[in-house]
Amino acid sequence: MDIPIIGSLNGITSEGWIEYAQQMEQAGADGIEINVFYIPADLRLTSEEVEQRYLDIIRTVKQTVKIPVAVKLNPYFSAIGNMAMRMEDAGADALVLFNRFYQPDFDIYGLKVLPNLHYSESNEIRLPLLWIAVLYGQLKTSLAATTGVQGAREVIKYLLAGADVAMTASALYKHGIGYLRTINSELEAWMFNMGFNSIDAFKGAMSQRNISDPTAYERANYIRILENAK
Repeated sequence: MDIPIIGSLNGITSEGWIEYAQQMEQAGADGIEINVFYIPADLRLTSEEVEQRYLDIIRTVKQTVKIPVAVKLNPYFSAIGNMAMRMEDAGADALVLFNRFYQPDFDIYGLKVLPNLHYSESNEIRLPLLWIAVLYGQLKTSLAATTGVQGAREVIKYLLAGADVAMTASALYKHGIGYLRTINSELEAWMFNMGFNSIDAFKGAMSQRNISDPTAYERANYIRILENAK
């Protein structure tokens, strides 16, 4: 393959993280994505213990392999920005925003849990779009966007926020692998119409650091929207 291959790893024990990270590196992976698919359902766990679990996993994997390590984090930390900074300090080379946890449904007549899988939708990009735009330029880690990418429009928005890469799965399940060509061609067409010669020419242009009114990412802007709607 001419493209990088990234292995997504979700371990259970410390030994598992080490063993499988090593195996992925030896198999030829160009990088590893730490996918901590962990829901802290134990009410005795504190927020500090949950956060430390992530940081310990990052340090363990980084000490195990020499290839870059990305971390797929969830949006449920009370201070996402600070947690992202601590993950970077722990050795993360990239952050993937955000993990989309499995959320069950109930059969109210059969009284059982339904293992339904719903594809992501384009309106789900709002939260990762916000945090990528906030984190861009404040961290050295690479930023990847992975929610709601249904076509070129979402890819463009993520790049404008400051993402280095946009990831999609649902769109390929729906339209097939060949849909990647459509996304790329529509991205190139948009760039041509806008006069951009490269991704770097517009990446991060709509981030909090680069827009003329950074308060657009804060609650004050919500109040202005309500006032203008009257």
